[in-house]
This record gives sequence, C-alpha cells and structure tokens, in this order.
Amino acid sequence: MTEVTLPALIQQMLQPGFYPHAVTEPIKLSQTHISYVLLTGDYAYKLKKPVNFGFLDFSTLEKRQHFCQEELRLNRRGAAELYLEVLPVTLEGEQYHLGGTVEPAEYVVKMREFPQDTLLSNLFAQGKLNEVHLEELGKVVAQYHTKTETNDYIRSFGEVPQVRAAFDENYEQTEKYIGGPQTQQQFDETKAYTDKFFAEKAELFQKRIENNYIRECHGDLHLRNICRWQEKILLFDCIEFNEPFRFVDVMFDIAYAVMDLEAQERPDLSNAYLNTYLEQTGDWEGLEVLPIYLNRQSYVRAKVTSFLLDDPGVPADVKEEAAKTAAKYYQLAWQYTQPKQGRLILMSGLSGSGKSTTAKYLARQFNAIHIRSDAVRKHLGGILLSERGGDDLYTPEMTQKTYARLLNLGTILANQGFTVILDAKYDQEKLRQAAISQAQNYQLPVQIIHCTAPIEVIQQRLVKRTGDIADATVDLLASQLKHAESFAESEKPYVITWDTTQPPETQLQSLSEKRV
Repeated sequence: MTEVTLPALIQQMLQPGFYPHAVTEPIKLSQTHISYVLLTGDYAYKLKKPVNFGFLDFSTLEKRQHFCQEELRLNRRGAAELYLEVLPVTLEGEQYHLGGTVEPAEYVVKMREFPQDTLLSNLFAQGKLNEVHLEELGKVVAQYHTKTETNDYIRSFGEVPQVRAAFDENYEQTEKYIGGPQTQQQFDETKAYTDKFFAEKAELFQKRIENNYIRECHGDLHLRNICRWQEKILLFDCIEFNEPFRFVDVMFDIAYAVMDLEAQERPDLSNAYLNTYLEQTGDWEGLEVLPIYLNRQSYVRAKVTSFLLDDPGVPADVKEEAAKTAAKYYQLAWQYTQPKQGRLILMSGLSGSGKSTTAKYLARQFNAIHIRSDAVRKHLGGILLSERGGDDLYTPEMTQKTYARLLNLGTILANQGFTVILDAKYDQEKLRQAAISQAQNYQLPVQIIHCTAPIEVIQQRLVKRTGDIADATVDLLASQLKHAESFAESEKPYVITWDTTQPPETQLQSLSEKRV
C-alpha cells in the first residue's frame, strides 16, 4: 500500500508553532473518511475533507463553512462546554494561519479536548458504567429532546415513505452478504417484518407526527458519542450534514444506546436508560415504534461492518473478525422482529412498603417496562416530576384518570410483547379486578406483587424519603391503612407476597415459578 501524503495544511497543523497557545507534543492526528481532527492537549481542531458522498457534500469551501457552523450550532445543544467556535484558516504565501485578515482558505471547528476514558463506550469497556450513569443519561437525553426544534418541515420526515426509504436501502445494500454474515432466513424474515410494520401501522407513524415526536434530534446517539466529563454527561458529534439522518422520531435516538447495550449483553443497563427516559418524558407510547428503530440501528451496524469485507486493503484477520461482528448484528436485528409474550405485573402495597424499589429490581431482571403511578399522575397534571403536587392532583377523579392511563398503557404494551410493571398502590379491589379482567380479555399473564414491611420500617422510610418523585408522606399512612382492601378469594391465585426487608434475590424464584 502506498503512503498517502497529508495536505500541506494538516502537515503545518501538526507543528506546535501553528497555534497561538501552548500544546502537548506530539500533536495527534485522527482522521475518518470525512474529517481530520488535531489533538493539541487543551483543544481539538476539526476540519472537513473536501468530499462528496451523496448523503454528505463538503466539496466546496462555502459548504464546509456552512457545515462547520451547523456543527457548532447543533452540538451546543448537548455539549456547549466542548464546542467553542468556528475559526477561519488563512494562507499567506505558503504559510497557513489560524485566523488572519486575508480571505479564508479553510474553516475549523475549535473544541475543548476531553480525556478519551470519559467516553461512555470506554467506561463500559472498563466495567465502570453502572445503572446510576444510565439513569442520569436518560434524564439528560429527555431534557435534550424537549429543547430540540420541530416544525412542519421536520415533521414531514416522520411520514412512512420517508422513514421506510432507509430500510429499503439497507436491504438493497446487504443482499450480497446473504450466505456470508447474513442468512437467507434472517434476511427474508427481517424484511417481511418491516414491510408489514410499514403497511399496517401508518396510523401509528401519523400519531407520532401529530404529537411532535419527530424532531431535530442528535441522529447518532451511541455510547462513543457521549462522555461523562467533569461530573456532567455531554452529547456530542451529532449529525450536522444530512437532514433525514437527524429529523427523526425521538425513539430513533433512544434506540442507539439501547441496542448498543443489549448487543453487549447488558440489558439491565439499557433498561435503566430506557425506563428513566420514558418516565421523564411520559412517552410510553413511543415503545410501539421502538422495536423497528432497534431493528434499524442493529441492521445498520451490521451493514457498515459488512462493507469491510469488500475492501481489498483490509487484512484477512480483520475481515474474519468483521464477518463475526456483522453476523452478530444481523442476528440481533432479526431478534428484534420476533414475537414475544407480554405480561402484566401489578405492584400493590402502602406508600413506603418498597413497591418502587422492588419494581425497579424486577424491571432490570425481566427487561420490563416500569410505569410509576406518581409519574403518570404528574404528566396528566402537567407538572414537573420534581414538583410537589397540590390537592388538585390527588382528587378521586385524578386518581381514576391515573389508574385508567396505567392500565391502558399496560394493555397496549403487553399486547406488543413487553413485560409491563404497573407500580401503584392497587389497594382497592375494583382497581385490581379491572386489571385482571383486562389481562384475561387479551389472554395476558398477570401477577400481583404485594409488598410488605413492618409498619415501623415503612414509617422510617417515609420520614427519610428525599429526592423521589412520590409525594406521599408519613402522615398519610393511617388513612391508607384504613382504606386498603384485602385480597378477595378470586384474586389470591395471582398474588405473591414480597417482604421488602429481605434480599430480593431470595424471593425472585417464587415469582418465576408462579405464572398465572
């Protein structure tokens, strides 16, 4: 292979004297097929290559300037601390200068450099990424999406023909890998699933458009584009060069990291991320379209990895590894299309009995969707989860609305194959019976987890409770005890009593064994 000579500008940018500030030597150069990045110690400088790939066009100086400005604008939404400014590069004689007064010859994005070990992908590889980090990420991405723009033009990208085009292109570009990393059966069944989804669920896509869930998103929100630096999660390197790649359903954005973590066999971490995001946004209906986006993200990863097999410059051992990786992602994409048996789990018990802690534990074990009545109630009342609800949030009418929405969501999602945990007091027989009847109507397995603890333990927990979205305080306990209704004989077959003062692991087996 012949060595490629670097452009004169890049050669000069590798010299410390090019910069008006101190640098860490040697200056490091990293490059992709579309950009050069110079790492100088405190700052990184990114230049766009003069290329045109159809989906991306940096072929003229004017276009490179435009997309540098777009990169700055769009990435400041999720990482303002990193994206500093766009600077011109000028040429006088044979010498390039950062800034200068003559006509610009190039443009660079100046960024703050951060340690690579703060990337979530690297934290994961080191075994340092935990549930708390993923819950934090869920909150950050939820906040990020509320600030992203939408309008009629952006929403038009959520129409079925627009969404479908990328899927059809993926199939066209990967047919040649059938018999290699892709199997004929997987290819046929995956394509049949997405074809059917688009044909039968047009109304679902329309609802996503009407409810403003098609937004100017990140577009490439995987673990390598997220860092946790200086105790803060930052979302960087979003798609600036292609509108269809970033004018997408918010669930498209969410699907990247969910798929990433499931591919690495950590569904507990993906579950923490997904459930936190859903609770923050109230967009549980988004789960109806999530499977198709999980399928797409996995398929794209398989496709891009497959492309290495066609490159004559890639060594045989690298190709062998690429074939294995591509096969794994093709299989995962196919798995997302397979029907699953959904079920409903109702939590029951007094405030402070440990329902939410137990529900969260079970959600991680079963990769279940955990829906808390406290969150549903506050979303219905139009207040922030962190806000304390007034009396109007706790009227009988509001309680009825909350339980109706819980059960409606539970039924919709369990019918789609999700295990759904409805986390509420369920202290009234009519509320429990409504859920049992609904489950029977749809032939869904249903269980009731009745959380218990000694009353003094419950009191202590309520006194100590801080930073939670639940508003219940210890002074409500007497009233709850008085109004709680015992389980009827017809309910008892569904009930598992769960002592929340004992380790959950010891009680998990009885839940797995007792399926109704």
